[in-house]
Amino acid sequence: MSEPQSLERRVFLKGSAALAGSLIIGFHLPTRGARAAQSADAATGGTFAPNAFLRIAPDNTVTVIVKHLEMGQGVYTGLPTLLAEELEVDWKQVRVEAAPADVARYANLAWGGAAQGTGGSTSLANSWEQLRRAGAMARQMLITAAAQTWNVGAGGLKAEKGFVIDPQSGRRLSYGELTAKAASLPPPTDVKLKTPSQWRLIGRSVPRKDSPEKVNGAAVFAVDVKLPGMLTAVVARPPRFGGRVKRFDAQKAKAMPGVKAVVEIPQGVAVVATDFWSALQARNALVIEWDETRAFTGGSEELFRRYAELAQQPGTVARKEGNAEAALDSAARRLGATFEFPFLAHAPMEPLSSVVRLTDEVCEVWAGSQLQTLDQAVAARIAGLPPERVRIHTLLAGGSFGRHANPTADYIAEGVAVAAATRALGAPIRLMWTREDDIRGGYYRPLYVHRITAGLDTAGRPVAWLQRIVGQSILKGTPFEGMMKDGIDPTSVEGATNLPYTIPHLQVELHTVDIGVPVLWWRSVGSTHTAFSTEVMMDMLAHAAGQDPVAFRLELLAKHPRHAGVLKLAAEKAGWGRALPRNRGQGVAVHESFHSFVAQVAEVTVRDEGTFSVDRVVCAVDCGVAVNPDVVRAQMESGIVFGLSAALYGAITLKDGTVVQSNFSDYPVLRLDETPKIEVHIVKSEAPPTGVGEPGVPPIAPAVANALFAATGKWLTKLPLRLKER
Repeated sequence: MSEPQSLERRVFLKGSAALAGSLIIGFHLPTRGARAAQSADAATGGTFAPNAFLRIAPDNTVTVIVKHLEMGQGVYTGLPTLLAEELEVDWKQVRVEAAPADVARYANLAWGGAAQGTGGSTSLANSWEQLRRAGAMARQMLITAAAQTWNVGAGGLKAEKGFVIDPQSGRRLSYGELTAKAASLPPPTDVKLKTPSQWRLIGRSVPRKDSPEKVNGAAVFAVDVKLPGMLTAVVARPPRFGGRVKRFDAQKAKAMPGVKAVVEIPQGVAVVATDFWSALQARNALVIEWDETRAFTGGSEELFRRYAELAQQPGTVARKEGNAEAALDSAARRLGATFEFPFLAHAPMEPLSSVVRLTDEVCEVWAGSQLQTLDQAVAARIAGLPPERVRIHTLLAGGSFGRHANPTADYIAEGVAVAAATRALGAPIRLMWTREDDIRGGYYRPLYVHRITAGLDTAGRPVAWLQRIVGQSILKGTPFEGMMKDGIDPTSVEGATNLPYTIPHLQVELHTVDIGVPVLWWRSVGSTHTAFSTEVMMDMLAHAAGQDPVAFRLELLAKHPRHAGVLKLAAEKAGWGRALPRNRGQGVAVHESFHSFVAQVAEVTVRDEGTFSVDRVVCAVDCGVAVNPDVVRAQMESGIVFGLSAALYGAITLKDGTVVQSNFSDYPVLRLDETPKIEVHIVKSEAPPTGVGEPGVPPIAPAVANALFAATGKWLTKLPLRLKER
């Protein structure tokens, strides 16, 4: 059995439910490794490393080891803030370092401690207690070290901005001066955390740690890694998913300047050359005959037709309350709509890339690794080494939106496969994907069709809701399949099965379709489609009942105060209900994903020729404690722009099994001059923090669709949104 399959049993079955929306967090503060290093350093006056997340040097610099991938969401700022708050250091002292791949020390606690990785907007939530305790533990040890140095009681000392201070005498020692003494002390078994009133960093918009180097060009991504003798590889992959190499002719390619090798790997044919351009030109010269006997040869149009037919038939029940079908039969008024969602590519600004150095003893990987435990296992299997002999150097990622967290670790697996096939060259391999490779490379957000039928009583209250969802499973056949229950993939139905509105008779059903297109989670996963269908249908019901859409929702959210809270705030700040000029409209949507609550009000202008613009978006978010309000605002803005790109333009189209789109020319993203004015309002809260990397995405498409109805009287139930076909 392959390593990823065994990993399914040994690792991901235990704890990856967080990716499907649950949050399971225990507390674990690993000291293994750190204590050994600390003991060794104590003898030489070296660093103080009381746990796996902190290192203090004699020069008083503080290094926080971050176990999560920084892909733009701000973990290199938010996570160090937690530790620095309790440690009592000046923010300028803090440095950040990526953790190695080591699940024993750096597991994601929201996944039950089963794997190291980043996903499900869990980074801050699973680190909230862990990193604060790591900082508090070190602070207490440093105070004890100072007390022993001065031969005074520790109770009268205080820590402040990287110093231990004796208020009575005015004496002070920097943390750097105390490293040797502190390193000799045992860690405390219990520590007291600060109260919110004592916070100096949490709740403040401290500067991001990753911004300066990203601005000045010093930030290191995989494509920036340069190793002695390194060669560059590109891969020719099948034009249809499921295709394989039948035979190929590399004679012309091998004769081209700079080409060092042409090798077949499981994913296709790789060209290895001295530089990217030489490798790419040689790849274009390959003559490849593909075996497409098992390839997917269908198209998007036929999938939509097939799915729409399935949506008319009963599926596997994912949620059932009351008797929806009977209630629909007796409803005073019945409404129905079909919703269509195309495949979507992640299209991060940084195309996929990795660097691999392989020897008989060790495999080193430099990449924006999002699932270190799985990536390590995949690399080990291909290299023929045990996982502990695979060293992953996690670098910055220029976006991911889920693409780096795929079950085959393709962008790492290919690099290791090329390195293994070219061992005789003795060279590190840099694997590079082009933008076209990325757009056409699969692992898309699945294509879905929803059918919702709902009923109102004579008073205009919803009494029945029947929703059928048709699409591929993201989890089935992967190491994450253990997250499924009773045949239901939770990533297909999240956002629908937890619909917060009080409807006495509610049923959600799922049809899972198996086709040969590789699919993957995409920023906010199931909520990317369920928020649209449910929130547009709620507006349909409100208008059918003759009620204001905000008031209609609030009446149904009596049991969900956090939904109601963000809805009220967004409506208030947007001036909901005010008179608007002709051809303008407001629309609203509210949604919970990854335990954060977001409401958005969109304002649109429809032009006489049938085009439209999104002019303003007002967003309210409740994410518990806003550790860094500026990062929260940035992530809401980012989610809105990302979601709006998909709402207006996003569509991967298959025709005869091939992908039509290839680059930003035909898979566009929102441009600056199209971006609306965005206002973000954060609900003040002392609840534990939850994620902000994804929850800003789901409400924007339904809010815009509902605004377009307000302006035109036309319901749009297909994405991307079109008032008229282009």
